[in-house]
Amino acid sequence: MAKSLQDQLLGLGLVDENRIKKAKNDKYKQNTQKDKKKPGIVDEHKLQAQKAQAEKAERDRQLNLQRKEDAERQAVAAQIKQLIETHRQPKGDGDVPYNFIDNSKVKRIFVSEATREQIAHGKSAIVRLNKQYEIVPAEIAEKIRLRNEKNVVFYNDPQQSASKDGGEDPYADYKIPDDLIW
Repeated sequence: MAKSLQDQLLGLGLVDENRIKKAKNDKYKQNTQKDKKKPGIVDEHKLQAQKAQAEKAERDRQLNLQRKEDAERQAVAAQIKQLIETHRQPKGDGDVPYNFIDNSKVKRIFVSEATREQIAHGKSAIVRLNKQYEIVPAEIAEKIRLRNEKNVVFYNDPQQSASKDGGEDPYADYKIPDDLIW
């Protein structure tokens, strides 16, 4: 078998074992330093991996934000539902129709005369619960409006109507018939 150069030099006595070990160690260090300094595939893979990790983190952040918004929306919807269910007022016998506008369509519910008067004077409001209309006190309607305006369908706010007219009613001199129901 062919002997390596190191074995031949060792056999002739030109070098000793310590020098051979030191030479191998130096060569190993040089090779590892070359690999570290060499720009190439390893750095490119690292960059791609970092970029992919950053994109994943951004997607996760967006997903978490969307989940948080959905949870907040559901919590608000649950609060509105609870407010309506606990404070809904009876519609009465349902013998008097009350017309109101919802999404540019005229809708009608049947209520008692006392309930109709409360709605007309702004003491009660009409709100939407799922696909039904319910009547709640004005204070509750304001709480619902703060959470989501779309759930309050009709609220005759007496403060707004007074400020719109400027305090003067141009038709104050005219008597409104008792049997007029809109």
